[in-house]
Amino acid sequence: MTKLLILPGSARRDSYNRKLAAVAARVATDAGAEVDLIDPAEYDLPLFNQEIEDATGLPEAAKRLKERFTAADAILFVSPEYNSSIAPLMKNYIDWVSRTETDDEPALSAYRGKVAGLLSASPGKLGGLRGLVHLRAILGNIGVLVVPKQFSLSGADGKFDDTGKLTEESAEKSVRGVIQEVLSVAGKLG
Repeated sequence: MTKLLILPGSARRDSYNRKLAAVAARVATDAGAEVDLIDPAEYDLPLFNQEIEDATGLPEAAKRLKERFTAADAILFVSPEYNSSIAPLMKNYIDWVSRTETDDEPALSAYRGKVAGLLSASPGKLGGLRGLVHLRAILGNIGVLVVPKQFSLSGADGKFDDTGKLTEESAEKSVRGVIQEVLSVAGKLG
């Protein structure tokens, strides 16, 4: 069974990306994955700063988040777009998790050998697509194999019902397609 970590890149409780992450968690569970859905409220991290790390080491929240990344076989990044790029919260998570804790720990150990998928949601017409371009480049550069299939939910402000479910079957089918590709590739590499 593939262990899939799902990381929403928004701390706002009612964010469209957190709603999309919850949909993805249900879809992945139905597909047979062991799902670990991150709640960003549990990881209050300072903005990455080398001086903080030098003075006190990795913050406890970063260590806990890194443990969850390390334990996962695959990661689904569900990231909003900010000013046509990656959300600052998502980038901060990526940066803290990338840090080594000991001299003998391999660089980027929490990312090596991981398979990832990308989702985004936005009320705009592009659905956060522009941010995924940058996220894909960052992840590829740190050794993550990002599957080609991705999904951006445009018009997200009208695509969830009161219970948080997607109102369009085609949108859920697209989420399912990304998850199936991630689980398939992770299964072949595992």
